[in-house]
Amino acid sequence: MPHIRPISDLRNNANEISDYCKATREPVFITRNGSGDMVVMSVEMYERREAQLELYAKLAEAEAAEAAGDTGVDFMEFANKMRDKVHGTI
Repeated sequence: MPHIRPISDLRNNANEISDYCKATREPVFITRNGSGDMVVMSVEMYERREAQLELYAKLAEAEAAEAAGDTGVDFMEFANKMRDKVHGTI
């Protein structure tokens, strides 16, 4: 269930809202004049959501490339190139 607080709580109880966001890893929805105005979340959760969005964008790009007929790179060929970069060419 979403945690909803008025904007006055953000001004008067910012530390409490911050602690709640960190402890529960959930956002707090802030209202102004009874309507949704903003969302407050911990930096950790913000960074996690940004990483997820980036991953989804990359997956969508890969799916579009596959649909367009791009065959990509063979996994074993890719793995061998990565192994060579990490360990050096034998």
